[in-house]
Amino acid sequence: MNTLTEWMAVGQDNATCLSATGAKPLSYQGLRRLAGTVQTSLNAVGIGRNDRVAIVLPNGAEMATAFVTVAACCTSAPLNPAYRSDEFEFYLTDLNAKALIVEAGSASPAIEVAKKLGVSLLVLHPTPQEGAGSFTLDTSARPSSVSTLAGQALPDDIALVLHTSGTTSRPKIVPLTQRNVCASAQHIAASTQFTANDRGLNVMPLFHIHGLIAGILAPLSQGGEVHCTSGFNALKFFSQMDDVKPTWYTAVPTMHQAILSRATQNKEVIQRVPLRFIRSSSSSLPPQVLAELEATFHAPVIEAYGMTEAAHQMACNPLPPGQRKPGTVGIAAGPEVAIMNAEGQMMGVGESGEIVIRGPNVTPGYENNDKANAEAFTHGWFRTGDQGVIDAEGYISITGRLKEIINRGGEKISPREIDEILMDHPSVGQVVCFGIPHEKLGEEVGAAVVLREGHSASEKELRDHVASRVADFKVPRKILLLDEIPKGATGKLQRIGMAQKLGLA
Repeated sequence: MNTLTEWMAVGQDNATCLSATGAKPLSYQGLRRLAGTVQTSLNAVGIGRNDRVAIVLPNGAEMATAFVTVAACCTSAPLNPAYRSDEFEFYLTDLNAKALIVEAGSASPAIEVAKKLGVSLLVLHPTPQEGAGSFTLDTSARPSSVSTLAGQALPDDIALVLHTSGTTSRPKIVPLTQRNVCASAQHIAASTQFTANDRGLNVMPLFHIHGLIAGILAPLSQGGEVHCTSGFNALKFFSQMDDVKPTWYTAVPTMHQAILSRATQNKEVIQRVPLRFIRSSSSSLPPQVLAELEATFHAPVIEAYGMTEAAHQMACNPLPPGQRKPGTVGIAAGPEVAIMNAEGQMMGVGESGEIVIRGPNVTPGYENNDKANAEAFTHGWFRTGDQGVIDAEGYISITGRLKEIINRGGEKISPREIDEILMDHPSVGQVVCFGIPHEKLGEEVGAAVVLREGHSASEKELRDHVASRVADFKVPRKILLLDEIPKGATGKLQRIGMAQKLGLA
């Protein structure tokens, strides 16, 4: 299974593929038919294999089917609907998007940005009466032309592009081939032992690698069913669980914690709907939370380790009768995983170093970024930027962060991006952003600011300034106004350890 077309062929014609509240279930046959229609529509307006189609849709079944059907014949580029105009302009330009898919009636700022950039608008009209996620695509805004690369995508064509934040202000484009995403879906399916009898409750966002691959592709690769929600809502989770009767769900630790906070009032639902397992990924799951989840739901919790460059999964704790080791991210679950020192030498059992991976799910390399690729790949191994150790039984523990990226509940934030926005404020003379430890989210964004002489600005004013430029999750929750920012021995500003130096950790 090396293409999404092959992946879609697995499910039985009449078996339910996707479901959603207020919609007729969508069969695998219906999904295959929709994919054919989308391919014909896109090819007819000159969009074919490896052409980028940006997708800005609310979470739900239409987002799932748009991602899959576009990726089967072109390249899907899902974007966070919460982005501001400046962010949409950057991403649409950087992607060199040929078209943008939005839902009929959408008021997204992406629409005006697309018009400004000359990116064709394709309007999606949901048809829930034909099946969850069914839609028609209005391509009339783009003139008819013949695609030179028409037809179904091939294994080495790019199925999906996502941006990942690096330690510079410019996010990197991660292209993932058909082969990459299908391999990762199969790796996850093997770890979770998915079958056609499984039904998932997807609460993960579908502009993120976790939701796209673990939430959608992996279970459907085995002919199972996924119920698509509009996103995570702790107040609705148990009623959704009662209605849908899922056998599993995947989420990030902060979601699990929010679910646990409401579990006591929903003991009957938990009894009525026994889960086969619960999956956690995208940031570290505290062992105490894992234990509480297992005690509450009477189901094994498997923690996995993923990143965009690996099309999500790299390691996973096994299901019973395999051993689960709380505090670890499990054993290699798809790609090869090893530990490498700074000189490129492989380390032995129990020796600390950088976690490296190689395998069919790993991106061929960042797009148009020779410097990043030279730093990321050593002797064919991809450097994750995470420090870790592997024990004698092959279980991987992440012991530190080599990168400066702030991981806020699974959302990765480039501190330099926020630096530059704060420096645009007329009163700011110097700034450094960094991660502040947070009990539930893992990290929050913090900033230390030195104001220009004779200028004034409040913390609120500076936070509002950032909020006007970026999505809410990137806005610093703490801004310290200082006379001087602590510096390292060479006079450089150092993000690592800044929270400790300022008494915030």
